[in-house]
Formats: sequence, structure tokens, C-alpha cells
Amino acid sequence: MRIFLDANVLFAAAQSPTGRSALLISFAKEGQCTCMTSPHAITEAQRNLEARYPQAMERFHEVRTIVHTVPEATRNSIQWALQQGLPDNDAPILAAAVQAKADVLVTGDKTHFGHLFGKTKQSVQILSLKETLELFLH
Repeated sequence: MRIFLDANVLFAAAQSPTGRSALLISFAKEGQCTCMTSPHAITEAQRNLEARYPQAMERFHEVRTIVHTVPEATRNSIQWALQQGLPDNDAPILAAAVQAKADVLVTGDKTHFGHLFGKTKQSVQILSLKETLELFLH
């Protein structure tokens, strides 16, 4: 399973090494899935960690060694994602997940992605972290 991680999942995995986001990273480390993200998501997660939890930066770098970085989305892909009802800052996330041929886009951003939870856009299913982890239990 190819799982694309939004910035908030990267942030949480670094900030809470025993939390659910970190569990998803451990599944990737064990080879049970492939986790990926984009430079856009990495930059956002890093900026927020540096501002709020600078002590988590070492763990963030460890997470980044497990999570594959895929190319940024093209302008056309981002335009398509904007048409899905996402704001300017979140459209590149969905677009990059689609371009990377992810099976799942996992995000904790209910405000901007909530209307897409449980839906599939161009073969990418948009799920919460809880829903994504449930895939491993079934």
C-alpha cells in the first residue's frame, strides 16, 4: 500500500513518537507499506515543528529517512485539486498524492479535507489517520 502523508501526519509522528502517526511510520519501516510525501508537506511540517516543538526536529529527521519524498505536483494537477474544494495551501497535497499514484492520502485536516474523507479522487482514497490504521487491522 502506498500512503501519502500530509504535513500534519509528519508533524505528529515527530512530535509524538508513541502516537498513531508514529505507528504508521513504523509500519513503513517494517515494510508493511510505503509512506511518501512532498517537499511542500515537509516544509510545512518542519516550519511548524521548529516554531512549536524544536526538540522534535531530531525525530523529524528520522521520520524523513523512512518516508519517501516525491516530486511536487504540476501546476495543472494543482488546478485540478483546487476544483475539488481545497484551499491554495492544501491543493498541492492532493495533487502530489495523485501524481505519486498513492493508494491513500492520510490527513488529520478535517477543516480542509473533511468533505473528501472516505472519497476517492483519481484512484487516491482520502482518509483520516484512524481510518488508515484500520486498514492494517483488517
